[in-house]
Amino acid sequence: MGVDYVVIIGYLLGIVAVGWWGKRRARSTSDFLVAGRRLGPAMYSGTMAAVVIGGASTIGGVRLGYTYGLSGAWMVFTIGFGLLALSVCFSARIARLRVYTVADMLSLRYGDSASVISGLVMWIYTLMLAVTSTIAYATVFDVLFDVPRWAAVVIGGTIVVGYSALGGMWSITLTDMVQFVVKSIGVLVVLLPVAVVKAGGFSELSAQLPDSYLSFGSIGAESIFTYVLIYTFGMLIGQDIWQRVFTARSDRVASWGGTVAGLYCLFYALAGAVIGMATKVLHPHLADADSAFATIVESALPTGVKGLVLAAALSAMMSTASGALIASATVANNDIWHRVRALGGRTVHRQPGEDHDEIASNRIAIIILGAVSIALACLLDDVLAALTVAYNLLVGGLLVPILGGLLWKRGNLPGALAAMTAGSVTVIALMATEGMLANEPIYYGLATSLVAYAAVSLSTRPTDSRVLDQWRRRLAGQATDPDSGQAAQPTTASTSL
Repeated sequence: MGVDYVVIIGYLLGIVAVGWWGKRRARSTSDFLVAGRRLGPAMYSGTMAAVVIGGASTIGGVRLGYTYGLSGAWMVFTIGFGLLALSVCFSARIARLRVYTVADMLSLRYGDSASVISGLVMWIYTLMLAVTSTIAYATVFDVLFDVPRWAAVVIGGTIVVGYSALGGMWSITLTDMVQFVVKSIGVLVVLLPVAVVKAGGFSELSAQLPDSYLSFGSIGAESIFTYVLIYTFGMLIGQDIWQRVFTARSDRVASWGGTVAGLYCLFYALAGAVIGMATKVLHPHLADADSAFATIVESALPTGVKGLVLAAALSAMMSTASGALIASATVANNDIWHRVRALGGRTVHRQPGEDHDEIASNRIAIIILGAVSIALACLLDDVLAALTVAYNLLVGGLLVPILGGLLWKRGNLPGALAAMTAGSVTVIALMATEGMLANEPIYYGLATSLVAYAAVSLSTRPTDSRVLDQWRRRLAGQATDPDSGQAAQPTTASTSL
């Protein structure tokens, strides 16, 4: 195991070094929050795939494959479908808006009041996503170094907070690209074929496992439908995902690069399920299906290679955690703190020359929220419940007003506020009464939000024509570029990565 330790420690030191290098590129607010909006196709696809494929998709995907067979791929399938839908249908328009947060988009579409509730809901979602990703470190560090759970959380969390605060999105982008490569090699190139061969090949999987393991429907229609509601729709509106869309150098990069990342997710989903099935053949009586990934790595891989695959698992967790952390900090600083300052009579408009102060404030927000996420991760241990709460609030409270704003011109501010309030309250109330893992909160939350949005929008005055005109101009890439003060160019850029 000594060689494995060297591989993993070397990987972690390398990640910190790459993060430090990214600090040199973060010279403006745009650089710090959205990597200067300069990512080309290869970098964009790799980093987008890295942020959506996290610990839940890797360790959780193998667990579902161990429990259900091929149908265990559905959770990650729906993540891939969501990313494909976002890339094909919406990402080009989102990229042309040239904003920093989802709340900024809602302010443009409906008016500034829409951003208050949406910012709070999005902040809770991103913070909980950061917490769940931080908790996941303990599953690897605890096994590797035999340290207490709290120490494992602090070690992993400190590394992510450190490189995220150094260079913001540039550091996260560069580290995510490294993590994407490590994850792809470790899981797809190494673990997948080794696990299948150790289990005797696909013919032996078919012979040894029940017929239900070879069906894509055995997990149940209700579970698949719930995954679609939570993860597919969650991919369409999450700040952590949108903030990556904002990094694309053009709307074509956002569309095509995201499509490639979505297809990668579909293949990764199938790979996780097959690895889980191979583990079921080799270790049919595990006491805890959550240990399936660690078990197959420990039993099937030689020294050194084992360290690479465990580093791949860390890569998956860290990429999601860093994306959630900068998203949470961006929302807190730009959508919440700035509005608190406005209520106190202080200006919130960024003037030329204020980039240094903006970078400093966003860096401080990352450090503070990183410390909060580490503390919460030390106190909580139910990853699935925390993740479900996050996605229920996100989808139940914000899906309808966001997609409604993009697709229905009759939707207005009162309708958006009604939808956010009704959906969020319904979700919270049903989670309290039916349980956090129940399906009812998201079902009824979405239905209530949709009814409230349509009814209130149709019964009140339409959005002011001047607001809609500004919105249409931004969608077309013709309005002022917030990063430069000049007219935005919809599809051109000079830097390719």
